[in-house]
Amino acid sequence: MARTKNANQQNATMVADTIPKLLISAVDKYGSAKVAMRRKDLGIWQEYTWQDSYEMVKFFSLALLSLGMEHGDKVSIIGDNDPEWFWAAWAAQAAGGVSVGIYIDCMPSEVKYIVEHSDSKFIVARDQEQVDKVLEIKDDLPNLKKVIYWDKKGMWKYEDPILTSFDEMITLGRQYEQDHPGAFEENVSQGKAEDMAVLCYTSGTTALPKGVILSHHNLIWIMQGVLKIDPWHETDDYLSYLSPAWITEQGNGLVAPLLAGTRVNFPEEPETVANDIREVAPQCLLYSSRQWEGLVSEIQVRVSNASILKRSIYQLFLTVGYKVADVYYKWEKPSLFWRILYALGDILVFRPLRDKHGLIRATRATAGGTYVGPDVFRYLAAIGVRIRNGYGLSEAGWSTGPLRGKLKLDSVGVPVPGVEVRISAQGEILIRSPHVFLGYYKDAEATARRLEGGWCHSGDAGSVDEDGHVHFIERMDDLMKLSGGGQFSPTYIEGRLKFSPYVRDMMVIGDEIKPFVTAIVAIDFETVGKWAEKRHIPYTTFADLSQKREVYDLVENEIARVNAYIPSEGRIRKFVNLYKEFDPDEAELTRTRKIRRKFLENRYKTLIEAMYQDKAEVVVEIEVKYRDGRKGAINAPIKIHSLREAE
Repeated sequence: MARTKNANQQNATMVADTIPKLLISAVDKYGSAKVAMRRKDLGIWQEYTWQDSYEMVKFFSLALLSLGMEHGDKVSIIGDNDPEWFWAAWAAQAAGGVSVGIYIDCMPSEVKYIVEHSDSKFIVARDQEQVDKVLEIKDDLPNLKKVIYWDKKGMWKYEDPILTSFDEMITLGRQYEQDHPGAFEENVSQGKAEDMAVLCYTSGTTALPKGVILSHHNLIWIMQGVLKIDPWHETDDYLSYLSPAWITEQGNGLVAPLLAGTRVNFPEEPETVANDIREVAPQCLLYSSRQWEGLVSEIQVRVSNASILKRSIYQLFLTVGYKVADVYYKWEKPSLFWRILYALGDILVFRPLRDKHGLIRATRATAGGTYVGPDVFRYLAAIGVRIRNGYGLSEAGWSTGPLRGKLKLDSVGVPVPGVEVRISAQGEILIRSPHVFLGYYKDAEATARRLEGGWCHSGDAGSVDEDGHVHFIERMDDLMKLSGGGQFSPTYIEGRLKFSPYVRDMMVIGDEIKPFVTAIVAIDFETVGKWAEKRHIPYTTFADLSQKREVYDLVENEIARVNAYIPSEGRIRKFVNLYKEFDPDEAELTRTRKIRRKFLENRYKTLIEAMYQDKAEVVVEIEVKYRDGRKGAINAPIKIHSLREAE
């Protein structure tokens, strides 16, 4: 059902100041002539034109109205990246409501908190797994009207009246349209830029998640600014992989394509991303910092398993790549000699590497989330992927971005046009612009603290250099002073260590009452396991492997490499290999995989105290999972390892 001539005329003079109005503008421009989204299903890419998206949004929105949705009502959405996630969010906003994203790995108690706190009346869930979470808590949610699922697999025998499918909603919306012609267009036209569009919950690093209120104007204004300094094009592809519950994907995935006409691609499953991204080869790609680190580790592992000849060629041209990258980051042009050498290395080594990982056309690759160490940036630039870094927070979205041709290894870019960034007397990054959030939902006190003096207080330490580039240093609460008076950034050290393929996670420890810096390291079980097998080192479990003397020596070498870049007082002197990975389900990490430092310091207090005592090991009770799936609990000694040369 194409948009009618009357509908087009009705909106010909409409100012696209809300997200649904942007959608209608894009539909009027592209209609059925251009693909807006692609999703891989059973190995085949299914295409949806802009007209298809318009119809799905329209009828889903009308179905919400028929079920009693009112202006300002909230719709929580939980599921993997799919067109239905986007359509449901746009439909809720078109009905005058608000979309509320929930991370797919949230526990039922976490889902309950967000749905209850946001006053959501509807939940849109992807599949049986997410529906089961909701059904477990629905009796505690008296305001919940309907739970809508879009993946029918496994749902055939569910008979709870609160459930309905996405397809049934579309049918209901079509029926509503017959009785209320023009209702959708009327609702959209009444939307205002200052209306609440999204409730984006913070990661809860230090406390319960807060609901960040963002208007249509907040989101549209900032993404218009971002696209001014790093434009997207109609011919570009974007891979939507990071959770839309995250503010960064809200901007890059749900708003930027409406502004630029960029095609959005959705992988079939999280497990198929590696193959799917290679097929798409997107120009526009957003990975979290952890994913870029993981990609570099994966490449390093592949190289280490290659033949001696291939490793030698790789190392030779990697040296050339680093040389060219270093010149590029000085904003200069390499000489003809180095350009020729790099071109040869690109043909033989770098281009196949980029193609293998779907980065062959990644001209606008971006890192978001936590700090990315300069080693990762420099390595990726060496193989031909010049990723951009930006800075933002849930309360202020993207606030800085890259300048083409003027990237810096340790910078998060320059302020987006119209955004003011200054550094307070205490060294805190302050932000002021029209895109700063409206406040925290149901928390006026926290809002006043965050927006004190008319500036958004980021809680992050930083600086601005003579070129106008912003430099992120550390969370203000995490910036540490040592007993000798020295100061250091744990995130900086952690970022550089996670460049190692053998380190999955780590937490650096030190403060004014501790005489030196220590660390808790979580090894990458898969990579270290392969390393051990090649050297015929026997092991049974993660805990067993982590405590091998050879593994401690391996990690020590990685720490020593990083220590060489750090002033003496900030170097790691002792560390322990943890018996498992940090786990967001155990509240050790946030859902965006940021370290919950205070929680970890309390949880592993015994380990930390032992490192500052004259002990060689400490006994802890740990849960182990064997390869056959069995679980058990054992008391195990954890070695405390002192670096041989920390000075």
